[in-house]
Amino acid sequence: MLTTLPNTLLAIALLLVVVSAIQPLARRLMLSSTVLLAVVGVLLGGGAALLLDTAKPTPLDEVANTLVQFPVNAEVFLFVFLPLLVFHGSLSIDVRRLARDWAPVLVMAVVAVLVTTAAIGFALAPIAGVSLTACLMLGAIVATTDPSAVVGIFREIGANSRLTRLVEGESLLNDAAAISIFTIFLAQLTGDHPAAPMEAALTFLTSFTGGMAVGFVLARAMLAVLPWMGGNRMAEVTLTLALPYVAYILCDEALEFSGVVAAAAAGLTVSAVGPSTFRPRSWQFLQDIWDQLSFWASSMVFILASMLVPKLLLGMQQHDLMLIGVVVLAAMAARAAVLFGVMPLLLLAKLSQRVPIPFKVTMLWGGLRGAITLALALAVTENRAVPREVQQFVAIVATGYVLSTLLVNGTTLRFLVRALKLDRLSPADQALRNQVVAIGLGEVRDKLRDTAADYGFSAPTTAHVVEIYDRRVKVETAANTFDTAISDRERVTLGLITFASQERSLLLELFQEQGLSRRMMESLLWNAESMIDGARTEGRLGYIQAARRRLQPGLRFHLAHRLHRQFRIDKPLMHCMAERFEMLLLTHLVSATMSRFMRRRMEPVLGSRVTDVVRDIIARREDLLQDAMDTLRLQYPGYAEALETRLLRQLGLRLEAEEYATLRQESLVGEELHEELMRGLEAIRRQVTRPLQFNIQSGLDKRIAEFPLFAGLQDALLHDLAMSVTSRFTVPGEDIYRRRQRSRSVYLISRGEVTLSREGQESLLSHGDIFGEVEVIQGQRRQGRARATSFCHLLELSAADFHRLLAEAPALERRIERVAEKRAASRPVEAVPGLGV
Repeated sequence: MLTTLPNTLLAIALLLVVVSAIQPLARRLMLSSTVLLAVVGVLLGGGAALLLDTAKPTPLDEVANTLVQFPVNAEVFLFVFLPLLVFHGSLSIDVRRLARDWAPVLVMAVVAVLVTTAAIGFALAPIAGVSLTACLMLGAIVATTDPSAVVGIFREIGANSRLTRLVEGESLLNDAAAISIFTIFLAQLTGDHPAAPMEAALTFLTSFTGGMAVGFVLARAMLAVLPWMGGNRMAEVTLTLALPYVAYILCDEALEFSGVVAAAAAGLTVSAVGPSTFRPRSWQFLQDIWDQLSFWASSMVFILASMLVPKLLLGMQQHDLMLIGVVVLAAMAARAAVLFGVMPLLLLAKLSQRVPIPFKVTMLWGGLRGAITLALALAVTENRAVPREVQQFVAIVATGYVLSTLLVNGTTLRFLVRALKLDRLSPADQALRNQVVAIGLGEVRDKLRDTAADYGFSAPTTAHVVEIYDRRVKVETAANTFDTAISDRERVTLGLITFASQERSLLLELFQEQGLSRRMMESLLWNAESMIDGARTEGRLGYIQAARRRLQPGLRFHLAHRLHRQFRIDKPLMHCMAERFEMLLLTHLVSATMSRFMRRRMEPVLGSRVTDVVRDIIARREDLLQDAMDTLRLQYPGYAEALETRLLRQLGLRLEAEEYATLRQESLVGEELHEELMRGLEAIRRQVTRPLQFNIQSGLDKRIAEFPLFAGLQDALLHDLAMSVTSRFTVPGEDIYRRRQRSRSVYLISRGEVTLSREGQESLLSHGDIFGEVEVIQGQRRQGRARATSFCHLLELSAADFHRLLAEAPALERRIERVAEKRAASRPVEAVPGLGV
């Protein structure tokens, strides 16, 4: 008897009630909710089957029939639940931190799956009574791990964040690896597509890389259309819900790539770029929605899959218990071989940081299996092309192994983590915690005393509560080992990380108020995170290097620059220059607002001496930033003033909105009036945020006329010269040209300094100088090297245009010859105005 739709919907609703009730029960029993859901699912499935097997009808027969005949199969798990769970798993991961552990994650996600598949397959083949292909297929089915129970335990007890990240990262891709290998062996077993080993390996690689490419492209396309949603959160979240299903089904059904990898790649892309694309409140709203969707999906997956366990275990015999035991030992041995045998090789090859022994032990014991393994086993039982004995073999052994990991490993993992002390802070973090708590409690105590006076609490009550805080401050102060546990170098690193993190927070606030574009936010946010990563890995040196890289133009700028120089296509460079100008100004403004934060927050925690060191490092970064800004500000003063005006108006609108919100909270204005005021602000904001027009050729005539070499030149020639030159922007240390290169151009220094090296001698040139002209006149290759020593704005004139200029102004050629004679007689380290090499 088939179940009806109303009965199915009622069963789903009641199962959700069971899921909700299990959460507090699991916390009270100190068990993972996932493990408890699996137990409840087995009891429900077994109890329903037992009721239907009784000869006497009961009032619960219809309920039992609904549970037994529940319309769920392998495709429901793989196409409805898996894309959603994989996408959420990748969406919740810090991509930049995960990238630092890419090698161990890939080893556990791919190598461990391959080794486990082989170990289980060859261990079972002599004793299972089925073919080696069937045994290897079973190995692939049980090779995939389910992190939900493990990660849930880690988060409940506060396990090390890197350990959690490794487990989550492994789970993102090992599903794809296991499913790909399973598909290959299933095709061989059914005779659909028997493949040679090399062909199978190529299929596996193509499936992986193709899935990654498709997921990335679709995610970027989805992010690109977000501005068209007009800030509608519902529409934005709906797009993210469609994304994993489009990526998964397109790859799995049409392109024959890995749908799991595509969904994971899409989630990682959104995780990396999303904070700079979604407004902060929309991003938080999206994460909240996805957390809820994932909770429903993961809970239903476990309870529905567990309800199938009695069905999958039908026909189990004593011999099957031995096979399950072999699988347990082989899987554990294979995982241990990868963790303790392959992982150290990554450290020797400098591909990974050291993974501590306690981490490896926890990852070994925490290799739980779950719903995906049961879904793949169910897929085998539903495939009529698979021999009956293989169906029963896979169903019983895979299900038994899943139960063993959940009931044994899952219930004891919490105690193992605590025994290995992985739930405790490191000595440095503990010392920092005591320092921060002691300072924070002191501030709370002082504020509480003032608040009690404002509200008129009695003196005895106030004194009693304040005394409680006094005692807590004394306890934390007595336990504080901050001065001895954390060295000055570590404090400086901590200060730089804190500073960059606070800058990131300020940028997000500006982005929330629509103070900068999505493209600008993506660039600034990526730069801030690069400085955080640089400080974490290499301390102050890494931070300064990341800060310098931030000031260097990117690939997009260089491509636009080449279009400008070679093809006179100015528009891309104009956009890049406008963005660079805005990026430098915003970085400067955000950094300038940090002095109060350093004084009030960082100095009490880190100490004045360490804060002064951090302040000096920040000052060095500011010097580089100011130099880059001055180069642009002096060349384009009008645009700089317009950009500063726009930013200041945006800050004014933000303050105005905050003032209206305060008036609304204090009931001084009504809701309708507040909405009217906000609509007016929004209209002004749209007007203020319109893109500014940037003219890269602005003021060139005036700048060229300031060069001493061109003094007295006819206005028509100066105009032709201004129309012929192209702009070139360089960063400190950039080579403008090298020795033996062809002499294609002459350079005029509009801003900055350039060092010329020739025959072991150096000359320093600055504003108003020209260089590279001698080789062009003489038709020689470069005789030396020209290198920028600061941020420079150069005007580049092609050799052909330079010769034409000399032909039209013979006096200019004679002037250059006289300058060359003076240069030959001058000291090599001195810069003679108006000349170069």
